[in-house]
Amino acid sequence: MPQSIVVLGAGPGLGQAVARRYAKDGYTVVLVARRPAPLEALAADLARSGATAHVITADVADTGGVPRLAAQIRDAAGDPDVIYYGVPAGRFMPVTALTPERARDLMPLALYSLIALVQEFLPPMLDRGDGAILSAQGGSAVEGRPDIAGACALAAQRNYLQALHAAVADRGVYVAGLWIGAAIQNTPFHAQWEQANGMGGMPDADPDELAELLWTMHRTRRQLEATYPGAG
Repeated sequence: MPQSIVVLGAGPGLGQAVARRYAKDGYTVVLVARRPAPLEALAADLARSGATAHVITADVADTGGVPRLAAQIRDAAGDPDVIYYGVPAGRFMPVTALTPERARDLMPLALYSLIALVQEFLPPMLDRGDGAILSAQGGSAVEGRPDIAGACALAAQRNYLQALHAAVADRGVYVAGLWIGAAIQNTPFHAQWEQANGMGGMPDADPDELAELLWTMHRTRRQLEATYPGAG
């Protein structure tokens, strides 16, 4: 049976690039996002290249719906060998505008649903003695910025991944984060930033290059995390 990856956040940019990179190596791909049309288009594109792809529409922010989502993933491809968690979980807002209510609203996507998915799929990985849990989020998780108050939730995710890595690395499961301080090409954010700023003050990033970096991290299992630019 081919290995499988579930791509949570299979939107334009990095999610699609990750799906294509793993499909290239023979993985069955399960695509998860809120809008069906882009998923169907990507699945058809992957199928034309000979890959097997499944589409599931879901709002990952609905933590209570994770058990149902997990059942759909299992029905499509069994327990996944790799989880890629790339749903945009940060938010641009001045840190002086952050309130307890806004901070609470950030947590389902940034942390709660990821934890729920890990609870669903980590046990089979541990039973097999193999698996990977990968996340890619904004670089403000590593270093706070006054205009990205939502990064406090990403910092919580980063801490969780670090702790999870320490707990399961010697049991065959690789956990890693990629923290990106760049505007990813082919995304609405990249287009908006380019229009507003002419790309001043922020580098851009090729999603295929980032996907290759994640793939290399997974295959070599030498790094707990990497940052981009400056990943190493």
